[in-house]
Amino acid sequence: MKDWKVLLVDDEKEFVVTLAERLGMRGIHTETVFEGDGALKKLETYEPDVMVLDLMMPGMSGLTVLEKVKKLYPKIEVILLTGIGSTSEGLTGMRLGAFDYLMKPLQIDELIQKIGLAISKGSSTN
Repeated sequence: MKDWKVLLVDDEKEFVVTLAERLGMRGIHTETVFEGDGALKKLETYEPDVMVLDLMMPGMSGLTVLEKVKKLYPKIEVILLTGIGSTSEGLTGMRLGAFDYLMKPLQIDELIQKIGLAISKGSSTN
C-alpha cells in the first residue's frame, strides 16, 4: 500500500481532508483537490494510480471530470463517490469508464479494498 498514490477530489473540504488523513494513517499517499478544474490541473504534475471523485460538485461535475480524465489520462482508474439518490449518476459514470462507485457515507475499509482492486486492474492493463 505504501506506493499507492490517490487523488481525492471532493468539494466537502472537511470530508476530504479527514479521508486523506485516514488513508495516510494506513500508508496510502494522497493529494486533495476541492473542485473539478483543480483536479485536472493537478493531473498535469501529479500522476495518481486512482482518483476518488465526488460526482456532485459546484462548477465542473464529477461526470465531466471523469470524461476528461479518461480521455487525457486513460491509465488512471476512477472511483466515484455518490450521495443518496444519485445511483443513476454512478451507473452513468461506470459507462463512461469509472472503475466503480461508492455511496456516501463511506466505509474506509471498503474504499481501501476498491482502491486496491483498481490498482490491480490498472497494473494488469499497463
